[in-house]
Amino acid sequence: MARINLLPWREELREARRKRFLLALAGVLAGSVGALLITDQVINSAIDQQVARNDYIAKQIAVVDERIKQISDLKARRQQLVERMRIIQDLQGNRPISGRIFDQLARTLPDGVYFTEVKMVGKTLSITGAAESNNRVSDLMRNLDASDWFDAPNLTEVKATTAGQLDQANIFQLTVRQTQPAIVGVAK
Repeated sequence: MARINLLPWREELREARRKRFLLALAGVLAGSVGALLITDQVINSAIDQQVARNDYIAKQIAVVDERIKQISDLKARRQQLVERMRIIQDLQGNRPISGRIFDQLARTLPDGVYFTEVKMVGKTLSITGAAESNNRVSDLMRNLDASDWFDAPNLTEVKATTAGQLDQANIFQLTVRQTQPAIVGVAK
């Protein structure tokens, strides 16, 4: 009988299979590492692009915030200018009124009465003065009430004083509200 040794052939087959397996394993391992590196590069590139976009958006937001601040500053300056213009227009519009008020005060002043102090706070005039008698103060109050420029005279105080034996005066204080007549062009 012939002796056939099948063992080396089987060992060679096993060895070839093992080499193919190790080669396939190394190929899969190399392919996996390559795929991981490529995936890492793609992800890092996407992250870098997103960071660049975020930086661009942050810069644009800063620019827009600066513009918003400038707009707010401009609106505040505009409001200040509008207020100044309104005040100037009010002053221009009220310029003739103060002259009319003084004119009406002079017109309502009866003989024997003179003013020592006139103050205006808002629309209220506080008048201090002296009169020869209480009747003259009453005449002044009637004249103020009859005027179109004044309303609601209110006598606060009247004091009788004697400067000498023959001179006698009544010191008075009164308040009156300033109003505007319906027709500004006509003065009494």
